[in-house]
This record gives sequence, structure tokens and C-alpha cells, in this order.
Amino acid sequence: MNNPKEEIRLSPRTARKLINEALIGAGTSPANAAYFTEAILDTELSGLEGHGFYWLQYYCEHVKSGKVNGKAKPKIRKLSPVAFRVDANRGFAHPAIEAGFAKLIPAARKNGIAAMAVHDSYNSATLGFHTGYLARRGLVAFGFTNSAPVIAPVGGSTPVIGTNPLSFAVPGKRKGSIALLVDQSSSAVAWTAVKRAADEGRAIPLGWALDVQGRPTTDPALGLAGSMAPSGGYKGFGQGLIVEVMCAAVAGALRGPQMGSFMENDGKPIGCGQFFIAIAPETFSGGAFAGQVAALARSITAQKGARLPNARREANQKRLKREGLPISQALYERLKSFT
Repeated sequence: MNNPKEEIRLSPRTARKLINEALIGAGTSPANAAYFTEAILDTELSGLEGHGFYWLQYYCEHVKSGKVNGKAKPKIRKLSPVAFRVDANRGFAHPAIEAGFAKLIPAARKNGIAAMAVHDSYNSATLGFHTGYLARRGLVAFGFTNSAPVIAPVGGSTPVIGTNPLSFAVPGKRKGSIALLVDQSSSAVAWTAVKRAADEGRAIPLGWALDVQGRPTTDPALGLAGSMAPSGGYKGFGQGLIVEVMCAAVAGALRGPQMGSFMENDGKPIGCGQFFIAIAPETFSGGAFAGQVAALARSITAQKGARLPNARREANQKRLKREGLPISQALYERLKSFT
């Protein structure tokens, strides 16, 4: 019998098949699973282990329990030639984002800029996958997504906003490439990092989380019961507020405290939101865009030890395509159970 703690390696092709079959087996329509599958695979290949296979088990559980509608059909409203609002219809974020991008991309190319709001949505997983998708199509992209509350205001102890990541992606000179990609949460580390430490009985470094009294802790259980530490103190909380406004207020989705759990099968839809802005850079730059981005990148990479945002992900992509994707035997069998 296999040891559940053993680690196995999957080729990208095998991993893609596992992800897709798990989503569909749990009750997701094939059309809704396609873009979602590529996002999860890209996340794993990028070395972001806590956001790929790990979360897939919860996505599948939520489909089976009815918390999320795996067969939902997004509805798109064209508000103006450059503005779109997508109702995820209590389904996964990914098919709603994919459907909206089909309108957003040509609108941005034609008009120079376009924006898209998504509401009644679900966990958008790795936000940089979505902004990177736009950058690969020649657009400068901003992305925002809010989540269930885990960050308290500086000086307070009750969480009011989620880890609330934002992402910014810049197209490269070569067609289909990314020059820069920033994807950062408003917390010091991802919430999943603290959850996995609690699952495995490991201590966490000071600076990751706070207990219910707002004191730094190395106990992940106390951190989960308390709050995540904002990245850079008040600056991280400020970033989280920007994201919350863009998603809950501008996109018309739920605020963090109104959402259902991102993990528990509580029967309550998550109802979060996403917001994307796509810019056709040459429309505004007077022809300077490509040269300035290249010069900026060189000013960083010319320095010994310095690297561009996204460089680590790209290196991981090459390495893990060659070595295979690591997954514990237990999690592999858990995902196979949905197929």
C-alpha cells in the first residue's frame, strides 16, 4: 500500500488531466473547467504549491456540496464601449473572467483602455494568471480580487478585509511574452501558508500572523483564530482597502464579512468580486512603451543578484516541466477520488 506521506511527481500532461477530470467529476461543466484547469496547472508550474493542487480539493468539495455552481453560465452586460459587468451567477470565477475577457480584450485594443467588473463570484485563485493572460495579448493589466476577512486594521484586532491581492502585468516585446508581473497579497504571507503550517503542526515565523489580541504569534492556530499581519503594516492594510473598494464597492460584490467561507461547506455562496483594467500601451505612449519597458528591465537585471518580478515563476516553469510537479500521495488520491 502506498504511504500517504510519500511525494510523487506528475508530468504537466498528467497533471492537466488530473485537474480537469477532478473538476468535471465533482460536477463542473467541461466548458467551465477548461480555463480553470489551465490556471491551476500554471499555478503549480510556477511553484506556487499552496494555490494549486492544495486548493483544488476544496473547489471540488464546494461543487459537490452545491456551495458553488459548477455549471453556472456567466452573464455579461455591456455598460459602454469600454465597460463590462459580469455576473458569475454563483459559479466559479474563472469561466466568468474568461467570458468577460473575450469582450474586454478587443474593447481595450480598439479604444485604448477598457475595464471589467465581476460579481457573485468565487475564489479567483492566482490573480497573476489572469493579468498575465492579458499581458500575453499585448495589454498592460491591473487585477483586483477581495476575499473573506483575515486582516484587522492597524491598531485593531477584528478582521475586516481579506488578503485582497492585486496584480499588475506588463507585456514583453516578444509576442505572447510577459515583461513584468507583480502579484501580491495585502498580507505579509498568503493565508494558505499559515493554514498549511497549522495542518502540519509547524510553527510560523513572527510577522506572519497575530493572535486575537493583536499580538504577534508563532502558533499558526492562534494566527488563524486571530488575523493575518498586513504586509508592511499600515501600507498593506491600505492596499487591502483599495482592493476592497474596487471589488465590493465598484464591482458591486460582497464585502469580506458578508462572504461565505472559502473553505467550509457552509452552504453560503462566497460572493466575492474581481475587477480588471486593460490598457493598450501604445495608444498612450507615443511609441515609447516597448523601449522604456526594456530599459527599465535592463536597469534591474544588470545588477548582480537582482531579478525581475515573475522571474522566479518563469524559472520554476522551466524546471518543473522538466522535473515534474510534486504532490503528496494523500492529496493525489484525494483528487483522484473526484474523477
